[in-house]
Amino acid sequence: MAGLAESGSNPDVDLLYDINGLAKDAPLWFDRTMEYVGEYGLLLAMVLLVVGCWWSVRRRGGAEAASSVAALVWVPLAAALAVLVNVPIRGFVKRPRPFLDHQGLEVLVSGKTDFSFVSDHAAITMAMGVALFVANRRFGLVGIGLALFEGFCRVYMGVHYPTDVVGGFALGTAVALLLSPLAMALLTPLLRAVEGSAWGGWLVSARGARAGRDEAGAGRGAEEPASAEERDLAA
Repeated sequence: MAGLAESGSNPDVDLLYDINGLAKDAPLWFDRTMEYVGEYGLLLAMVLLVVGCWWSVRRRGGAEAASSVAALVWVPLAAALAVLVNVPIRGFVKRPRPFLDHQGLEVLVSGKTDFSFVSDHAAITMAMGVALFVANRRFGLVGIGLALFEGFCRVYMGVHYPTDVVGGFALGTAVALLLSPLAMALLTPLLRAVEGSAWGGWLVSARGARAGRDEAGAGRGAEEPASAEERDLAA
């Protein structure tokens, strides 16, 4: 990989200059926006997307609520594992950042001193997008779209080669898919136990939360049908 970084006549470097060259022609406010979006904004958007999917699953409830929420719990865990797996990969490849080997790049973020391959941001967002797709296709497609845009932003900002991004996408996808069965086997029973508890049922299902409040004697609307049923039995 280091050989690619040293050469200026290969598709990886050519595409880097083509995409990063857009930053030179863009107005300053647009570059500052891309800097924030690529560094923080898309990660925040992914978190909000997961929360939105959880809220939708929780409101719908049903018999599959626990397994659906378990799949959503796997989303941030997959991202964290992708970062951990990337630590030895970066240490082994030791590819410098592109702006260290190539002149004339428009670098929008300073202070990047770690290695370039693979991109943490690309790995995190793609792991989240793919894991979210496993949980919910509609939300997952949006997440994968955000991950692809994240990869574009990292090259636009001049902090990664295109192959760094592709490697991050591959790593995130592999972690999210290959470890998903094990994660679901461990998380689903845990979330079912939470769903059946009086204190945590609301985290899994709105209906489960109402059932938990009925058992605890709370919730006026849920108590009235119970009282009516008692009167029927007494009659």
